[in-house]
Amino acid sequence: MPEKTYLTAEGEAKIKAELENLRGPQREALAKRLRSAIQMGDLSENADYHKAKEDQGFLEGRIQELEFLLRSATIVEATSGPKNMVAVGTHVTVQESGFDPEVFYMVGAKEADPRAGKISHESPIGRALMDRKPGETVEAETPGGKIRLKILKIE
Repeated sequence: MPEKTYLTAEGEAKIKAELENLRGPQREALAKRLRSAIQMGDLSENADYHKAKEDQGFLEGRIQELEFLLRSATIVEATSGPKNMVAVGTHVTVQESGFDPEVFYMVGAKEADPRAGKISHESPIGRALMDRKPGETVEAETPGGKIRLKILKIE
């Protein structure tokens, strides 16, 4: 059975906006390209037509992918109040010995962006942090080797 897909409310909004753009302006622009290419005549040797048809396939595939994601994902709402465990949708401040503290936003795999501080609950560090409490020290096996992180706070 496939693992559940999690999205934060912010991630859901971003996907809905992309889907709206693909269904509206992107589809319309592609339809215009296709009409223009068809009007050029012989379709068997029309590179513009073939490229537009290929782009249409990718566009429709992406729309289907996003629709499925929104239908099947579990939306994690940010709750107010104190957080006592790391979960999807929480900000967790951790510190590795000898380094400055770092803040990670725990998100689902579909919206992970490590450079922006958004880490997946399925990543090595994310798995090590999940369901842990402030004050605990966790060990994660990363591609760069094992690291130990102390959980300073959860928001």
